[in-house]
Amino acid sequence: MGLLAEVIGGFTRLTRGELALARAEAREGLQHSLRAAIRIAVAAVLGLVALHVLAGAAVAALVALGLGPVWSALAVGLALLLLAVIFLQTGLGLWRRQGILHWPRRRAQALRQDLAAVAEGLGARDFATEGLRHDPSQRPH
Repeated sequence: MGLLAEVIGGFTRLTRGELALARAEAREGLQHSLRAAIRIAVAAVLGLVALHVLAGAAVAALVALGLGPVWSALAVGLALLLLAVIFLQTGLGLWRRQGILHWPRRRAQALRQDLAAVAEGLGARDFATEGLRHDPSQRPH
């Protein structure tokens, strides 16, 4: 009975450690996500402003048919649109570089490996492979 209690205690400590690591990674991921979301929000606002300016430029072109006001509005609209694209790309780049969207899968894989190691130590290899088989990244085709 002592060996079983020791194994259960070890598994409990291991699970708590994995959960603490998952919480820390989630916290870090949320901080990076917030920075990326702010840049995406700035890109959205600048994109909307650019679209309004470009729409104003098109109206001005049809009404005035003069080069002065139309070309200035187009230049401002295109400059804002370029800024929006830059902010969007940098925000999305932050998400990609940090692998924010992949940390839950990495944590689940680590937990499966830990369970397999504990089960193998108990001589229950089939339980380890069947116990946490659900993996959303491996959907049936």
